[in-house]
Amino acid sequence: AMLKLRLLTWDVKDTLLRLRRPVGESYAVEAQAHGLQVQPEVLGRAFREVYAAQGRRFPNYGKGQGLSSQQWWLDVVKETFRLAGVHEDRLLTLMAENLYRDYCSASNWELLPGASETLSWCQKKGFCMGVISNFDKRLEDILSRCNLRHHFDFILTSEAVGFAKPDRRIFEQALHLSGLPPEQAAHVGDDYRRDYRAARAVGMHSFLLWAAKQGEEPEVPPKHILPTLSHLLALIEK
Repeated sequence: AMLKLRLLTWDVKDTLLRLRRPVGESYAVEAQAHGLQVQPEVLGRAFREVYAAQGRRFPNYGKGQGLSSQQWWLDVVKETFRLAGVHEDRLLTLMAENLYRDYCSASNWELLPGASETLSWCQKKGFCMGVISNFDKRLEDILSRCNLRHHFDFILTSEAVGFAKPDRRIFEQALHLSGLPPEQAAHVGDDYRRDYRAARAVGMHSFLLWAAKQGEEPEVPPKHILPTLSHLLALIEK
C-alpha cells in the first residue's frame, strides 16, 4: 500500500545536490590560479583528514564554541593547503576566502538525477516540504542559485538550529514547524545513520537513497530503498 503523507523532508548534499568535481580538484584549480602546482589527490587526502579533525574538535561548525561557520571553513581550507605543503599566510587566506565564496555558486553543484522532477511533482501534489541538512548558512543561497529553493516551505540547517543530524531535535523542529505528527511525515536522505535511522527514531517514515554502486546495502527493508529519487513517486500519496 502507498503511504499517506503530508510532510516530506529532504537532505541536500548527495541527495538533491552533489559536487560537480572532487574537493581536491577544486582546491588544485584555485592553487593553480596563484601559480602553485599541488596535486588534486594530495589536496583531497589532506582535506578529508582536516575536515574530520575539525568536525571532532568543533562539531557543527563550532556553533557551541563561539566559532562562526565561515571561520570554521576558512580554517579547514588553510589547514588543508598547509598539510599539502603551502605555507604563505597571505596566500592561504586569499585562497580560503575564494573557495568559501565559490562553494556558494551554482557552478560547483549539480542536481542528482530526478531531483528537479521529483520535487516539482511533490510540490504540485501539495505536500508540505522542508530541508533538514547538516550544513552551514550558505545552504539557502546554494538552493536558490540551483533553482531549488522555491520547492520548500522551510530550510533547517544544523548551524541555524544548533543541532546536527542524527540529533532528534532537528527532526522535531521540522515537525513543529509543519504542525504535523511524525506518522504523516517522511524524510529522504542518503545516510543510513543520520537520515534513515534518525528520522525513524522520532517516528517518521524514511527513505534511503542508495544506488547499487555504493556497495552492500544496510539493513533496510527493500521498500524503504530508493535506487533513484524518481522511485519515490510510486511509494507515496497525499
